[in-house]
Amino acid sequence: MIILKSLEEIKKIKKSNQIVGEILQELKVLSIPGVNTLYLNNIAKNKAKERDATPGFLYYKRFPYSICASKNREVVHGFPDKEVLKEGDILSLDFGILLDEYYGDAAITFSIGRVNERNKKLIRITEECLYLGIERAVAGNRLGDISYAIQTHAEENEYGVVRGYGGHGIGKELHEDPHISNVGKPNEGIMLKPGMAIAIEPMLTEGNHKVRVESDGWTVVTEDGKNSAHFEHTIAITNDLPIILSKPGEDNYYAHKKDSAFL
Repeated sequence: MIILKSLEEIKKIKKSNQIVGEILQELKVLSIPGVNTLYLNNIAKNKAKERDATPGFLYYKRFPYSICASKNREVVHGFPDKEVLKEGDILSLDFGILLDEYYGDAAITFSIGRVNERNKKLIRITEECLYLGIERAVAGNRLGDISYAIQTHAEENEYGVVRGYGGHGIGKELHEDPHISNVGKPNEGIMLKPGMAIAIEPMLTEGNHKVRVESDGWTVVTEDGKNSAHFEHTIAITNDLPIILSKPGEDNYYAHKKDSAFL
């Protein structure tokens, strides 16, 4: 069941997501060679509490950490650990919080120190896929339009697109309907409507799209051992352009549009 949100609910979801975006940027600055991801996990947990928020992933379906930290061949849901980050690694951080009953959720991928051109391109194209998907998140379009935009750009650049994992609705639950695949056909799937709050999250691989889950029951890795990248923004569907809720410092859409834009 897809739950349409009121303007007041969208504002609360944005507040949560602004915190998520801010903390992710703070973690990125701290992610240098010699630092380990368990340290980043503890920083994220503390920074959420400083803002009177609860880490959204901690104990969610028994996930034991506050962040997902996925390195190199790890696609999503990686466990933070004590292994230090090395020059040339790429790291995906996925983070969420719960504040005033509403969730925020976003993810970024970036390089540790200097990284080769191959990995730079993987990160760049994955982020481009995210924004191309967001561009299609307009009322009257369908879910497949988002999926198709992501898949087309990825495959035109010869990257694999991970199946079985993707975006989702968000609100009082971290994962709500609908599921948003990163592969699809235009003009297929449910119609997008004002009041929908969704997280769009492309996951690309250097090789083929095949993945498997490690023995910890969570960490998803590429089967061929090649690197992967992952980006995510939470957005709101309106009667106008979509609003990126999880981008820190994003101009406040509400100051320029009437409340009815959401209804």
